[in-house]
Amino acid sequence: MTTRNNAPDIDAITSVLLGEGASPRNIPRHTTPLPSPAALEEMMGILREALYPGFFSPCAPNEVSMRHQLAARLDDVFRILAEQIGLGICFICTDTRRDCTYAEEAAYGMASDFMCRLPKIRDLLDGDVLAAFEGDPAAKSRAETIFCYPSILTMTNHRIAHELYKLDVPVIPRIIGEMAHSRTGIDIHPGAQIGEEFFIDHGTGVVIGETCIIGRRCRLYQGVTLGALSFPKNADGALTKGLPRHPVLEDNVTVYAGATILGRVTIGAGSLIGGNVWLTHDVPPGSKVIQQHSTAPGTTDQMLGSRGHNRAEKA
Repeated sequence: MTTRNNAPDIDAITSVLLGEGASPRNIPRHTTPLPSPAALEEMMGILREALYPGFFSPCAPNEVSMRHQLAARLDDVFRILAEQIGLGICFICTDTRRDCTYAEEAAYGMASDFMCRLPKIRDLLDGDVLAAFEGDPAAKSRAETIFCYPSILTMTNHRIAHELYKLDVPVIPRIIGEMAHSRTGIDIHPGAQIGEEFFIDHGTGVVIGETCIIGRRCRLYQGVTLGALSFPKNADGALTKGLPRHPVLEDNVTVYAGATILGRVTIGAGSLIGGNVWLTHDVPPGSKVIQQHSTAPGTTDQMLGSRGHNRAEKA
């Protein structure tokens, strides 16, 4: 696709990129733009100020100014969110007979419902901060976990994204989730249900799938995967969407580094899953599942360490 003087043939390249079989394209109706990651980043920054008062304000606050500043900033959140939800609705709309009025009305209602859920989100995050402080002996204060811990940044985004997901807001929850994923290496689908006082220690490489259900006071370490074992397909060969396919962790479960738990299995309350375990079956409450290694010198299991068989026992 070059001409005689070695300049690229832009017309030919353009035709190929826009031709049949090309990658999906977005041609918005009524010149509606796509949702803006930049606008959502701005909104998340404001929400961090609101959910952790006094921590992320651009200037030192006081009791009088904090209330007025917060009210004004929450008004900004509502405005940005309503606009972005409207753009998200238009983004997935396939009904060419509709105008954009319905999207604006639906977005306003969703944004209003979300704003009313902020006190609940704040309470959940207070529990996550407490879990981080109490669960890590290196943490000197709760304030330190808010400023420094990837788990708190991730859970802030997830708690917000999850409420939007429950409101059936399109696209926006995934964008918010991926913002945290790109910064921390922790990948949580906004559909995952996570109970109170949740903590991910270290964090990098953790994956939590869409239909996961995690109970209260659970803790994960780096490299843990709570994923799907298989992906059922429809008669036409396409993946079946929305089926429960990820693990359920009951209350007070700890999963150590590198463990992989796949499929719709249940890990009973109070269980401990050891490092590098591969698990595809239910575990009763109060169990300890660890790697079983041979004690004979020079055996394969001893040399490979974590490659031994799982052993389950009562904790």
